[in-house]
Amino acid sequence: MAEGGPEPELPHRLAELGPELPAARLAPGLAQFAAVARLEHVTQAAALLGMPQPTLSRSVARLEAELGVDLLARQGRTVRLTRAGRLLLASVERALAEVERGTEAARAEADPATGRVAFGFLHTMGTDAVPALLRDFRAAYPQVRFQLVQDYVGAMLERLRAGELDLCLVAPVPDDDPALVARRLDEQRLHLVVPADHRLAGRRRIRLAEVAEDPFVGLERGYGLRAITDGFCEEAGFAPRIAFEGEEAETLRGLVAAGLGVALLPPALVPRPGVVELEVTAPRTRRAIGLAWAAGRPATPPVAAFRDFVLSRRGRLLEHD
Repeated sequence: MAEGGPEPELPHRLAELGPELPAARLAPGLAQFAAVARLEHVTQAAALLGMPQPTLSRSVARLEAELGVDLLARQGRTVRLTRAGRLLLASVERALAEVERGTEAARAEADPATGRVAFGFLHTMGTDAVPALLRDFRAAYPQVRFQLVQDYVGAMLERLRAGELDLCLVAPVPDDDPALVARRLDEQRLHLVVPADHRLAGRRRIRLAEVAEDPFVGLERGYGLRAITDGFCEEAGFAPRIAFEGEEAETLRGLVAAGLGVALLPPALVPRPGVVELEVTAPRTRRAIGLAWAAGRPATPPVAAFRDFVLSRRGRLLEHD
């Protein structure tokens, strides 16, 4: 989910690079050639570029020598493009325009007021915690743009390492990955969600071991909440028998309401008919939620501002919880 328009597309064909290949050899002199070609005057072009006229003349001469063709017909300080010069100039102008466009895009990305933040977060945080964060941050930075990504933890952390994401709000918190920096922000309690006609529905608190024989509905493997659920069940002395797998917490609540199993889930924002949420007393079913980013990668001003803002909400990230 992106805000601020689509990402720029890469060109279909990339120039080959190397010390003896044209792109590397010719690039330094192309802008200087373009200035001379536009003005048709070496001295005026040198003044425009802020360089000595003899230096500019030698640069264009080297370019012609590299290509093996005359690009300019010289008449004193005045020059005219040859046919080969006109052919080259058309491509050079397009290339320079693309360089200028790319430069502007790179600067816009890091602009403190209008730059972009690529932010990943858990599906279960997308209904309330993340919208609240964005609302409060945009009160101070109204023009910062966001690319929002919801995915399972493993995929988001991989995109973080690859540089596709700047920050991720995740659980569990990756404390042992040297490629990442992670800071714990809050804890969220997980309830055991059971059907309204379940044998334990009249209780307020239970031990997780009491549902060891019940079928579970859970997120697919790879999701952080699935790993956390498996870990709590193991701590309680059993392996959960997963009857159904899904990708979204509210879908799991629907499966529980239909009597298809029980689930460990964050508290619902709005009570859902057909289910009862029970507090688990043993083990202590809470998950740590934290913010992660790539170690050693410089943060642009908007990314740093949003990172610091999220870190300032430590202990208050889940005020609804």
